[in-house]
Amino acid sequence: MENIIRADTLGKAEVIDAKFELLKRGSYVYRADQSATRNMPADPSKTPLYLWEARNAVQIARWTGADKYAGDSFQKAERLLQQAEDYKTRKQEKPSSMIAREAIQTSEDARLIAIERQEQERLANERRAAAEREAAEKAKAEEAARLQAQAQQQQQLEAAKRAQAEEQTRLEQQRRAQADADRQAAETARAQAQAERLAAEKAKGEAEAARQAALEQQQLLAKQAEAARLAASEADRARLSAEQDKERLRQQLLQQFNMILETRDSARGLIVNMSDVLFDTGKYTLRPIAREKLARVGGIVLSHPGLNIEVEGHTDSVGSDEYNQKLSEQRANAVREYLLSQGLPATSLTAKGFGETTPVASNDTAAGRQQNRRVELVVSGEVIGTKISEIRGTTTTAPAAATPQP
Repeated sequence: MENIIRADTLGKAEVIDAKFELLKRGSYVYRADQSATRNMPADPSKTPLYLWEARNAVQIARWTGADKYAGDSFQKAERLLQQAEDYKTRKQEKPSSMIAREAIQTSEDARLIAIERQEQERLANERRAAAEREAAEKAKAEEAARLQAQAQQQQQLEAAKRAQAEEQTRLEQQRRAQADADRQAAETARAQAQAERLAAEKAKGEAEAARQAALEQQQLLAKQAEAARLAASEADRARLSAEQDKERLRQQLLQQFNMILETRDSARGLIVNMSDVLFDTGKYTLRPIAREKLARVGGIVLSHPGLNIEVEGHTDSVGSDEYNQKLSEQRANAVREYLLSQGLPATSLTAKGFGETTPVASNDTAAGRQQNRRVELVVSGEVIGTKISEIRGTTTTAPAAATPQP
């Protein structure tokens, strides 16, 4: 845009160089539109300049496409222009000029938004067109590749047909040669058949002799099978007797242990339960009564070689996990050490503490906690029909005085 100084222009005129590169080409394009003259007053000179500027700004925004691409801002600009017109009609110049300027700024915002979104739309269209061109080129390349593959497949089929024809010719020649060979073989076979008939008559006599020998061998094998059956029957009887002996010993031990301490039978073996009352409170020191009962248990175990004892210590949930774990290990080790002192071999004894992890009753009651504070002796072994567990490493930590249990 350029201003032209007229002859009747008043004031000082100053010429400046405009930086046209700061404005995108086509940012402002004049478009004649009859709506621009619509509702013009009879005397335009009486209409304030700010209203003409607001109307022009709204019209420029509409030409730019703001009504489509920036509808909210454009509608706001139109409302502001209408308010300015209304204030002017009511001869309220100040609010009319303020709102007209706001309408101008809003129209310019809508115009810039419309330009930006049109540019985005143009770029999106260009990207879409480029993608469509790329897809078309890719489809064209794929079609060319398909045609090429089809041509190669046709060539391979023709080559396969030629190879098949050559193979059929070779097979036909081979069949003719085979027929000649078969005729010669038939003549040879007839001669051989005569010789074989004579040999068969000889073999028949030999087969009869072999049959007689086989019959004798069969009778011998039958006698051996009967002997094996009798041996197996005797072995089953012995095994059943051994199982019964194991069960009788198991029941005998269960009764003997129950006369000393509470004992129950399980898949793991006979579980002898030492209650908490056999230890000093909160400690791992064995009371005299506990030593007496353990000595009796040890004597029974010593009298039956092959038995194995796993000593397992347990506590209730009172106290910390670390304290309960240590106390259960100390009590289990104390029992193991005492059994060792009674002459039981170390290879048949193992000890482990479980802390509070395996309760047998609820820890919410005093009675339940007392049941959970225990040491269990798991007696197992082949002699009572329980597979001896693998001996696990025992705890070697030196015993220490335990803090009294709460």
